[in-house]
Amino acid sequence: MSATERRKQILAMINEKGYLNASELSAQFGVDSSTIRRDLSRLEQSGQVMRTHGGLLPVVGSAAHADSPYSVRRQMNGEAKSAIAHHAASLVQDGQSLILDNGSSVFELALALKEKKNLTVLTNDINTAFTLSHYPGITLHVAGGLMLENVYTLVGQDTISKINSMHVDWAFLGAEGVHHERGLTNINTVEIPVKQAMIHAAEKTVVLADSSKIGYRALSYVCDLDEIDMIITDDMHPVKQRTQYGDRLTIVKV
Repeated sequence: MSATERRKQILAMINEKGYLNASELSAQFGVDSSTIRRDLSRLEQSGQVMRTHGGLLPVVGSAAHADSPYSVRRQMNGEAKSAIAHHAASLVQDGQSLILDNGSSVFELALALKEKKNLTVLTNDINTAFTLSHYPGITLHVAGGLMLENVYTLVGQDTISKINSMHVDWAFLGAEGVHHERGLTNINTVEIPVKQAMIHAAEKTVVLADSSKIGYRALSYVCDLDEIDMIITDDMHPVKQRTQYGDRLTIVKV
């Protein structure tokens, strides 16, 4: 395989997966680490990827990273997100452990945890971490990594490694789309391996998604609905093909 063809394949893989490890690329293509480093340097110089410790990410601001600024998302469907968050908070018992994903609905959940006691919380969201740092009943862990602009989310291998080091009772995830056939989807591919790590680290996984996202399919696949224990949404929009989501779908009144 030529270097040009190998770099094309690497670029396709990074746009699909959101993060690639350099040592795994070396093994996959059967070349030494110095060859892969040259490939990554060339791709970085062309502005198509971003180097990070041990691997690479898609370029922030590219189509793979298209996302609404955090300040905009918080103002959308605010009442619905608050209702969803309070129902989610009612599931959490004092003394439990949980992972909080990024996203405005999950941030509302963070606000609703204020009166809980003896919780252990891991998050990769800087806004959520700052909020939780003021709650005396919460022991806070923050997953390090590379911060995505506008959305205050930490991603990359450092983030994933921290998540993989923990086992929790609950993972609460955000999503751009939840579809009965296509599963959980996201517009930002670089977040996908982080969300998948969160799912694997938790006894139960709950997706918080306002009703505008139910039935919608975003750019990139995260997981099948079989990997999700519960989806909490609101009653502001009717859910098409409601029965296809089964008992995992909970609709709260706004």
